[in-house]
Amino acid sequence: MNAIYDFVSGPLCWIAFIVFIGGSAWRLYSMYNEAKKKDVNSLAYMDKHYALRSILNWLIPFRALGWKENPGMTVATFLFHICLILTPLFLLGHIVLLEQNLGISYPALPDGLADFMTIIVIAACVYFYWRRKSQPDVKFLTTRKDWFALCVAFLPFFTGFLAYHGIGGDKFMTILHILAGELMLVAIPFTRLSHMIFGLFSRAYMGSEFGGIRRVQDW
Repeated sequence: MNAIYDFVSGPLCWIAFIVFIGGSAWRLYSMYNEAKKKDVNSLAYMDKHYALRSILNWLIPFRALGWKENPGMTVATFLFHICLILTPLFLLGHIVLLEQNLGISYPALPDGLADFMTIIVIAACVYFYWRRKSQPDVKFLTTRKDWFALCVAFLPFFTGFLAYHGIGGDKFMTILHILAGELMLVAIPFTRLSHMIFGLFSRAYMGSEFGGIRRVQDW
């Protein structure tokens, strides 16, 4: 078990980060080239003012019309993304690993708060699952790619919660947690989770087109 832990927390972890960083850079480069090839005018539309204006307005809960129409989804979406990003970045155990391997250290979230934020992510995933299964319009549009992305986002937090509370065997569940986190890193550039990278670019384009060309707001 110790050998497996050393492997998944060592070489396999480095491979996951290399694939994540390299894959993300490659996808951004590919997207830029594809935009130039298919619609070169789209790049000419890009305007920093309208792009930033759109991004900021969509980052405010209930600011955009889409956020106002579905309050439950809005609350779940904002809480999910905030906790999904902040919890792994500021978890004490992760910061200790960063300090041991890269010499990087910074303040961590209190354990109790990190545990609560983990529960929020798990609860949000359950809500998203229920929504995709129960709402006909959402169910109709849901594909296997959506289910895969939801599972990949859910597993690191679920296994992390079990490992933290000593459920299922401390070392075994920690190994599963590391593997789930590495799967998420590798999946981000190549699955639905890529909106974590491309979302801001898409919003910048929409904001530029609506603000600079159509002269209307896009929120």
